[in-house]
Amino acid sequence: MNYFKVSALAVLLPCSFAAFTATANPLTLGASVIYSQSPYKGGEGRYYPFPIVNYEGDSFYVRSLTAGYYLWKDQQDQLSLTILGSPQNFDPDDTKDKRLKALDKRHMTMMGGVTYRHTADWGIVRTVLAGDLLGNSDGFIWDATYLYRFQFGDLSLTPGIGALYSSDNQNDYYYGVSKSESRRSGLSSYQADGSWNPYLELTAAYSINQSWNATLSGRYTRLSSEVKDSPMVDNNSQVTIWTGVSYTF
Repeated sequence: MNYFKVSALAVLLPCSFAAFTATANPLTLGASVIYSQSPYKGGEGRYYPFPIVNYEGDSFYVRSLTAGYYLWKDQQDQLSLTILGSPQNFDPDDTKDKRLKALDKRHMTMMGGVTYRHTADWGIVRTVLAGDLLGNSDGFIWDATYLYRFQFGDLSLTPGIGALYSSDNQNDYYYGVSKSESRRSGLSSYQADGSWNPYLELTAAYSINQSWNATLSGRYTRLSSEVKDSPMVDNNSQVTIWTGVSYTF
């Protein structure tokens, strides 16, 4: 996957799409498919099948790519220590661009940090601050989102608006071009700074019956100039779509 969020993804994004399937019930299992548009030159959008595994306990939770331990939890506020998988990566074998084929791989990583969520009549505010735990980028991200849920019987619609900050190390790892890569590929060398990527998202969830649920989520991200100016990139935006069916025990 060439960018993120499920962040999404959720997140990126980070944590976004998986969090919507979490309920007050203890265990939810299912299957999903994620489509991610590639921001890289010569890259193609890709589909990824992924299992849905959600568990919501009094002290900890698992939401597919995300797990956490609650430091504080009540009906309005939840503060937790969080570990999340970041599927952002770049594989030179996946691009049709000959110059990008000469670049190094950028690997997926595991990130850890803090998540805060506040729920009120006027909507939901969620923020995640997390850093790279595996030393791939040595960077960090900060995701901030506002959501409002509309309920129409068995169907709920949750639009959201937010922004994802990626630190200079995070951006430079995934979009920078080192001097040695520049000599091999013919691309200009590039060092990226930190940046904000604003996004819009929408999640539709339908309760088929008391146990079965279907969910469709989409996110449109506007890429910052720090990303767009990279010689690796030829898009100014990115679309990520997630769809799944789950069973709640």
